[in-house]
Amino acid sequence: MASIRYRNNKWQARVIRKGHAPVARSFLTKQDAERWSRSIETEMDRGAYVSTSEAEQTTLGELITRYMLEVTPTLRGAKEDLIRLNAIRHRSIAKLSLTALTPSKIAIYRDERLTQIKANTLIRELAYLSSIINHARREWGINMTNPVSLVKKPTCPQGRSRILSDDERARLLQAAKQINNRVPWLEPLILLALETGMRRGELLGLNIKHLDLNKQVALLELTKNGDSRYVPLSLAAVAIIKNLPLTPDGRLFSINAHCVHPVFNRAKNRAKLEDFHFHDLRHTAITNMAEKLPNLLELSSVTGHRSLKMLQRYYHPDPQSLAKKLG
Repeated sequence: MASIRYRNNKWQARVIRKGHAPVARSFLTKQDAERWSRSIETEMDRGAYVSTSEAEQTTLGELITRYMLEVTPTLRGAKEDLIRLNAIRHRSIAKLSLTALTPSKIAIYRDERLTQIKANTLIRELAYLSSIINHARREWGINMTNPVSLVKKPTCPQGRSRILSDDERARLLQAAKQINNRVPWLEPLILLALETGMRRGELLGLNIKHLDLNKQVALLELTKNGDSRYVPLSLAAVAIIKNLPLTPDGRLFSINAHCVHPVFNRAKNRAKLEDFHFHDLRHTAITNMAEKLPNLLELSSVTGHRSLKMLQRYYHPDPQSLAKKLG
């Protein structure tokens, strides 16, 4: 039998059953307290009761903090993940308890954030929240539903298809050359991106010990997909690498992504390129490679795409060239 008492202007119901930890909750009316205690007792008797006390006492912000301390450091890209999670942790939604984190609250958060960030960024944020909640349910025994899975996600925008024209390529390389005295690594970095189709992180992680220039091959020990892969190097790529100065740690480029971003933007602006990102160099490279490697399986082995559907985002054949092939 539940005990119900009036305390601090509220009615407190407390249920004690053998084999279960005591459960208590406060209500504004006695009727609500009695109704709740009867439902809890019924669930306990049926063996269907699941305690949500930890979820009630834990806020989303506290859950994110624990995840940042225990899980994030073990993941790839931990540094960037910590920055993003720390930002989410300081938003108003993080003050809610896990039981108060309903689908409607997630939907409100979604709509508010869509006025501040792009859809693909929001999709990433919601994926973070979903992963954290699922981990808490599986590994930490926190009983709650995942409200993120019940909320409609914004439509993911169509992938970018920006590639450099010959004139734009010449202007970008000329701009990089003009600032070459102060930033000598920019021009070879751009050239190597255009020759290999590698991602920025893959280029910055290249080390001389992973190169066999005689065989024209580079080993990428860790890629975006989490796998290692060999990348064939053109003769032009080999020549670029041979002209690079030696660095103490053996890396081809002793810089990080934060250094590349402002310098590349400076060159892009000087070349008067509209709506162009560093990653678009990869789009351009793969489009050019497709003319030499029409077999998509061969092309995907070079680019590192697991899915041909993903590769289609980068593969932009010229309709006029295709028409000529048809005759």
